[in-house]
Amino acid sequence: MADRYKTGEKVPENGTYEFDGLADTNGNGAPTEEEKHVSLESGETFPPLRSSKEAAYWKKSN
Repeated sequence: MADRYKTGEKVPENGTYEFDGLADTNGNGAPTEEEKHVSLESGETFPPLRSSKEAAYWKKSN
C-alpha cells in the first residue's frame, strides 16, 4: 500500500502527488481535474483542496 499523506503534513520528497480522498468523510468537496495532481517539493506542506478548502489525503504518483 502506498504511503498516504494528509493536508498539513510535510512533503517527504519532491514529486507529483495525487488526490487520494477527503480527510473528513462528511466533507462535500470534490477535487476539480486540475486539483487531482499537485507538484510539491520536499519540506512544503500538503495543501487542502483549493476549491473547497477541505483537508485531503495525497499519495505519490508513479
